[in-house]
Amino acid sequence: MEKNNLKIFFIKLASITFAIIIIINVIYNLFLAERIEKIDNILSLDKSKFRSELRNKIRNEIRNGLEKDNMINEEDKILIYKLYKKLQKEFADIENK
Repeated sequence: MEKNNLKIFFIKLASITFAIIIIINVIYNLFLAERIEKIDNILSLDKSKFRSELRNKIRNEIRNGLEKDNMINEEDKILIYKLYKKLQKEFADIENK
């Protein structure tokens, strides 16, 4: 009687373990594999491919910006101008010292 119960226990244990492994594998492949691959591409030692892709994206964004009448909206222009003035003042303070 006890051997039979132990046999059933091990069969259930093996089945549950196998099912958990399959579930983890499916979740990994569906959700995490692409994200981890993207992170690996960013952190990879071979950065030449990443750099060329980044360079091309920057060039495309610059081209798209140059085609527009206004590259920056008004609020951003004001912020950048205020930053420019503040930096200009700080550099003038350095020159005066």
